[in-house]
Amino acid sequence: MNKQEYTITIYTENQVGLLNRIAIIFSRRKINIESLNTSPSEVDSVHRFTIVINETEDVVRKLCRQVEKQVEVLKAYYNTEEEIVWQELALYKVSTDAIAEKVKVERLLREFGARAVVIRKDYTVFETTGHREETDRLIKALEPYGLIEFVRSARVAIIKDSRGFHERLKEFEYQEPGEEAIENEYLSENEKVFSM
Repeated sequence: MNKQEYTITIYTENQVGLLNRIAIIFSRRKINIESLNTSPSEVDSVHRFTIVINETEDVVRKLCRQVEKQVEVLKAYYNTEEEIVWQELALYKVSTDAIAEKVKVERLLREFGARAVVIRKDYTVFETTGHREETDRLIKALEPYGLIEFVRSARVAIIKDSRGFHERLKEFEYQEPGEEAIENEYLSENEKVFSM
């Protein structure tokens, strides 16, 4: 199996230390995280991790199962680029003098879908969103004019499947407990009896 880029989406409770425990799962398997974003989700009190890695599908599947074993993790999904809609935000800082003298700023903004977010005497900050290739193209365009600083955000992604997580969460709540859940319930009842 060949490695390819996967986006892992993890829905969790918002608990202190969970990010560290999830990161340890990746580092133990020597898997490099290309991008990591955390944010609230559409479900109240549920947070969402979006993690990008390059791996084989078999490794990613096992990794998601391992992540789901964390108590606070509700569900982990993995998707290829074709199964998601995603963007990254990038900020570029350049010398205002250089950009004003040598470049038609309006043309640059139109060509790359960028906008100026800060204009000062000493520098101008541009913002753009898009896929990595798109944000990299603007880096190359600005480098000759003295690119002072560049930063790119982590990926934000939405799964193309029309059903949202909140609908799936309701399905999980209404499902009959599996044998494992019944067995655990039975064991906890026995433990109650022995503790009396």
